[in-house]
Amino acid sequence: MLITLKFWKGPGLKNVSFWISLLQFCFVFGQQKTIVIDPGHGGTDSGAVGINDILEKDVVLNVAKEITVLNKTLFDDRFAIYSTRYTDTLISLKDRGRLARALKTDVFVSLHCNYSDNPNARGVEVYVSNRKAKYSIEATWLAYNIQANLNRKLGFESRGVKFANFQVLRETVAHGPTVLVEMGFMTNTDEAGYYLKPKNIRAMALAILMGLYNYFNAGL
Repeated sequence: MLITLKFWKGPGLKNVSFWISLLQFCFVFGQQKTIVIDPGHGGTDSGAVGINDILEKDVVLNVAKEITVLNKTLFDDRFAIYSTRYTDTLISLKDRGRLARALKTDVFVSLHCNYSDNPNARGVEVYVSNRKAKYSIEATWLAYNIQANLNRKLGFESRGVKFANFQVLRETVAHGPTVLVEMGFMTNTDEAGYYLKPKNIRAMALAILMGLYNYFNAGL
């Protein structure tokens, strides 16, 4: 079974087509993997405020919701996906980490968008904890897979895989592969405008899902 999905993209971001072999996908995994998607910020914490007053907290929540929808509609719930928040609420960083540990998640993905005083700053970057832990190598490989999909499939400029001491990373990396994805700049006209279109929210969600697929398919 072959599905082709096409999404129009704004200036500077190319057209994209994804070919997903669901038959192959079904043979790859014998056991359902547990994934926690962490939409950053929420509630009184808006995160970055960008062009046309677009809010980071809304963008990341929309992408997280679409990841869940695509997992069900395209992948027949191949992953067991949980979210740290499902509405516009503020969840503490400690509680986000506690959820991942309680669920014994196979992967934890925190979603964010960037901000810069330079309106020309653009691109995606994926962070991994700078603390050496049991799953550091797996987390780095996961980060490269997600970033490659966002670059090659969606046309976002790659700013690299980076290492940082973010709380959600350091409190989860000892329990499973953990990454934090900065999905472009809210202060860049092209990238902020991209997220105003529901079809592009869907494209971003699918690219992240395919990054997860590639990671698990590698058998790490």
